[in-house]
Amino acid sequence: MHTFRIMKHTLIALGLAAAAAGASAQVAVVVGAGATPPSKSQLEDLYLGKNFDYKPLDLAEGSATREAFYKKLTNRDAAQVKATWSRIVFTGKGQPPAVQADAAAVKKAVAADPKAVGYIEKAAVDGSVKVVTTLD
Repeated sequence: MHTFRIMKHTLIALGLAAAAAGASAQVAVVVGAGATPPSKSQLEDLYLGKNFDYKPLDLAEGSATREAFYKKLTNRDAAQVKATWSRIVFTGKGQPPAVQADAAAVKKAVAADPKAVGYIEKAAVDGSVKVVTTLD
């Protein structure tokens, strides 16, 4: 019984450590290598539906990178941002960012469209994209 209790506490500690590591991951906002990057204030407006100069890309709902991105860029959680976009769509003023499956899909999309902007974990950045800003 004692061994089970120790294993349980160890698993909980490991889970908390993994969650903390995911929450502290750096998020890189990226555009295509030849694209003109938006400013940080333009990025916030873009992802909150106040600016339509670029085509924002999102990762799937529930993604830890998506949660970290919205918290770090807008100081809102993904649910609050989703509610904002629901109002924008309802009033006919715009459409939410296009959802991409993963970092590879984001990199491919921004490389193909000079008006596209997305975000990925900083560790996934390669030569196919240009980093606009890094959110810590």
